[in-house]
Amino acid sequence: MKHTERITINPDIMGGVPCIRNLRMPVATILAMLSDGMTEEQILKQHPELEIEDFQEIFRYSSDFFRIREFPLAV
Repeated sequence: MKHTERITINPDIMGGVPCIRNLRMPVATILAMLSDGMTEEQILKQHPELEIEDFQEIFRYSSDFFRIREFPLAV
């Protein structure tokens, strides 16, 4: 998985989980908000430190994450 400027992994920030631009805002937290039904606009209003461009990078990063993983077939 390629490193991006918007998705950072730093062992000194949030224990090294992927975050948005070293902001202590994990990618997983944003994905959870979206899956709970929040819109990008609602998240941006609640977290003004985020930028609209962060969302596209979150989607790209998440897609790459699942693309490189092997999952067992359900039987």
